[in-house]
Amino acid sequence: MDFQDIIIKKRDQQQLTSQEISFFIQGVTDGSLPDYQISALLMAILLNGMTPEETAVMTKEMANSGATFDLSSVPGFKVDKHSTGGVADTTTLILAPLVASVGVPVVKMSGRGLGFSGGTIDKLESIPGFRVDVTEEQALAYGRQSGIVLMSQTDNLTPADKKLYALRDVTGTVDSIPLIAASIMSKKIAAGADGIVLDVKCGSGAFMKTQEDARALAQVMVSMGRHVGRKVTAVISGMDQPLGMKIGNRLEVLEAIEVLKGHTKGDLLEVSLLLGAHMLLLANRVPTVEEGKALLAKQIENGQGLAKFRELLEQQGGDVRILSDESSLPLSPCALEVRAEQSGFITHMNTAKIGRASQETGAGRAYKGQPLDFGAGIVMEKRLGDPVEKGDLLATVYSGTAEKAASAAEILRSAISMGPETVSPPPLVLEIISE
Repeated sequence: MDFQDIIIKKRDQQQLTSQEISFFIQGVTDGSLPDYQISALLMAILLNGMTPEETAVMTKEMANSGATFDLSSVPGFKVDKHSTGGVADTTTLILAPLVASVGVPVVKMSGRGLGFSGGTIDKLESIPGFRVDVTEEQALAYGRQSGIVLMSQTDNLTPADKKLYALRDVTGTVDSIPLIAASIMSKKIAAGADGIVLDVKCGSGAFMKTQEDARALAQVMVSMGRHVGRKVTAVISGMDQPLGMKIGNRLEVLEAIEVLKGHTKGDLLEVSLLLGAHMLLLANRVPTVEEGKALLAKQIENGQGLAKFRELLEQQGGDVRILSDESSLPLSPCALEVRAEQSGFITHMNTAKIGRASQETGAGRAYKGQPLDFGAGIVMEKRLGDPVEKGDLLATVYSGTAEKAASAAEILRSAISMGPETVSPPPLVLEIISE
């Protein structure tokens, strides 16, 4: 098979066969195709798209390009969750122990963050002693014992995706819905869960800026799940302001603990309960989403969700003192308050810029592999529509140096707009897409 013919075929807006897509992914995986030819096909896909059938075949081939995680020895219907990334998006640390506490296993592989979207693994690594690099054998044993595992992706999972992702990043082909969907779903399929809930973020702090684009991505991923025999639901949720009030690795761990203790309400709790309820629905643990939310809320009230989080910490070496002593997760030493320069109402937040301010503190990465300041970040005090008096505290910035704190505070200040009249906060959940 001549790969140049495959490039020309997609360039001319023709559909690729299963054999041609398989040849492509095999060549990516074994290194027989040169980067320039791979990049040419990626650009042709970006410009001309792929049919749902092409995307499903590509996803399956990518999922099978390396080892797959066999969860059959863990009893029950296993569920997983993926977020397309946002600011103060700490839902995994809340919903995973809640869902596992009612007998639905969560064996989840997560990644590290790049840019302002904090990765779950970074948050877990900010906990003293917590081990994210567990073996597959350990993960299966933990899954059978506790019903919850949060771990980093194993090196032998979806090698084709790793190569394609690196090339997309440097060839201007990131913004392709079929390629995004195949990247996300291949990893989730290879990770072995029976059901997957996707949190597709939409808004100023999300990769997908419009609901139309978010819907298109969600529909493709749900369709792909159906093609490979997995149950998938996508929730399109808003990211026009930070989801939680704390941004940064240790700060987000602290907020997750407060939510599990029942001390913190608001948008972060609501999205966590909704996503968790859909996980329970996929597992047939509850008949409706509302009953799922009520069951998970009960697990907060009776302390079982927090107890399962403690079990996760003990299982993977994390310091359980963080549950009762905030000083076990020390914050960065330089704190700088950001106060309102006028009275009025919070009318707009540029969430991407708020994330950029968090990155400036040292809480996020500007390049892959950059070390993080786990104690850095931002504590927000206001939400969209809130009234503000001149001099009121808008946020507190934490960083390792006064210079970084000042730079982050300046970015943060420019991200918050005020006006004379209040505004209604945008909808938290925009759409649910399922089979």
